[in-house]
Amino acid sequence: MVPQLETKRLILRPFELADTGQVQELFPHWEIVRFLGDVVPWPYPPDGALTFYRDVALPAMARGEAWHWAILLKTNPGQLIGVITLRKTGDSNRGFWLGLPWHGQGLMTEAANAATDFWFNVLGFPEMRVFKAIANTASRRISESSGMRVVELIEKDYVGGRFPTEVWSIDADEWRKHRSSDP
Repeated sequence: MVPQLETKRLILRPFELADTGQVQELFPHWEIVRFLGDVVPWPYPPDGALTFYRDVALPAMARGEAWHWAILLKTNPGQLIGVITLRKTGDSNRGFWLGLPWHGQGLMTEAANAATDFWFNVLGFPEMRVFKAIANTASRRISESSGMRVVELIEKDYVGGRFPTEVWSIDADEWRKHRSSDP
C-alpha cells in the first residue's frame, strides 16, 4: 500500500496509470533523462510512460517492492510535475525526476525529504543508498542537503553515457539526527 504524503507545498500521491499521459509530455527531455539509468530507452518511445508504469512500476508497487508517487503542487493538484520512487531491490533506493518548469525551486528536496522520512520511519529500512553522476550537480545537492555522505566512487552507465558516479548513503539514525536539526 502506497499512502499519500504531503509537505508544505506538495502532495505526493500514489502513482496511477492515468498519470502516464502527463508523464509522457513532461519526461522525455534530455535535461531530465541524461543522468537516469541506461534502462530508460532513448529516444523515448511514444508509449514509454504507459509501458513502464503498466508493466514495471505498478506491478512492483502491488508486490510491495517499490513506492511510486506523482508529485503535485498543492496550488494545482491536477498537474503532475514529477515523480519520486523508492525501491527496496537493487543498489539505488531512491530515484526522481522533475519537469523542467519546476527546476530550481527546492521542490524536489521537499519531495525527497518526505519520501526519505517514509523509507525510514514507516517502512523501517536501516539504510538508504542512491547513485549520482558527479556531473549531476543539482541532484547531488539534494543528497548533500539531506545529510547523506559519499561512501564509494564507481563508473555507471546512464542514458547520456558512462559517467563517474558517487554512491551516497545515510542510515536511519543519521537521518533522524539530521531531521531533528532542521529549522
